[in-house]
Amino acid sequence: LDEPTNHLDIESREALVQALTDYTGAVILVSHDPHLVELVADQLWLVNEGEVKPFDGDMEAYRRFLLSERGGERQRSAKSAAKKVDLVALKAELARCEDRVQKLEIMRNQIDDRLADPKLYDKGSVEIAKWQSKRAEIAAGLERAESLWADAQGKLDRLAG
Repeated sequence: LDEPTNHLDIESREALVQALTDYTGAVILVSHDPHLVELVADQLWLVNEGEVKPFDGDMEAYRRFLLSERGGERQRSAKSAAKKVDLVALKAELARCEDRVQKLEIMRNQIDDRLADPKLYDKGSVEIAKWQSKRAEIAAGLERAESLWADAQGKLDRLAG
């Protein structure tokens, strides 16, 4: 019987309970009506995660099982939400890293252009050293920025994978 009490009035429900109680054969009853199940069922079977197996316990134990399952679902849902937040944060971090790398590459290219300009070398060794120092500083910053980008990309790949 599949949800036999869904459209029954009180008298019809009582008659169904009496008939099922008096019946000596086997009946498979599928119901969300705990009162009906408590009155007529000799054994409970649990359909869960693609399996059907006997359930050891009464309806109260079944209620506790459902509550623990729902708690687990909430926990999994919270973990999923946290993972989404982490993904968003990592994507933002990755974008910041990419922007930083691009800006440093532009700065490096501008300094390289300056160092390639023959007019710079007419200004003397102090001016040349200043631009070479800036180039070394930008190169070190670019190396750090690329390392941070690679770390962020690795974290994102691990979390998304």
